[in-house]
Amino acid sequence: MEKRVSEAVIRRLPRYYRYLKMLQGMGVERISSKSLGEIMETTASQIRQDFNCFGGFGQQGYGYHVGELKNRIAEIIGLNKGYQIIVVGAGNIGQALAGYRAFLQEGYEITALFDNDPHVVGGSVGDIPVLPMDDLERFIQRNRVDIAILTVPEQHAKAAAQLLCDAGIRAIWNFAPVDITLENLVCENVQLTDGLMALTYKLNAANGQ
Repeated sequence: MEKRVSEAVIRRLPRYYRYLKMLQGMGVERISSKSLGEIMETTASQIRQDFNCFGGFGQQGYGYHVGELKNRIAEIIGLNKGYQIIVVGAGNIGQALAGYRAFLQEGYEITALFDNDPHVVGGSVGDIPVLPMDDLERFIQRNRVDIAILTVPEQHAKAAAQLLCDAGIRAIWNFAPVDITLENLVCENVQLTDGLMALTYKLNAANGQ
């Protein structure tokens, strides 16, 4: 039976990858769990527990080879595969995400945006075309699309998600202000205001209010 990895560990994997990539860029070849924990402001025990979910890495008294560990975590996340992505909703958030070139560096390629607004359809974000929603299903069927980013208004989000699911999409990164849950669909709901509200709570708590 496959071991179930907790959501908390999954959430920490990208952070491990990011710090290891930074360390590799600095020329660090080997690091102990204690030193890595100090850099990441966590404990060596937590790091070892997390890595043990995937069989463990490194050797006692020898530490981790930074490049090898970074590559192994990239494989666990799935960064070695490469992903084709579309954006549904070519408003401000959709265009900003499409223009974020760092995605491509990690193997995420945005191939098209879709919208109903005649003022944006036919245009492009960089070299990425903005296509009409009427072309969405046909585009998915004719191209390998792994992930859809959803940035449509709240009232259209669930219908758009269902349309994507029916067209064969199995993973959605949802920025619409409503949680999406559909059978046979992996969905990551991003509520931008949640993070901002958490920030204001911490700000007020720090000020004793």
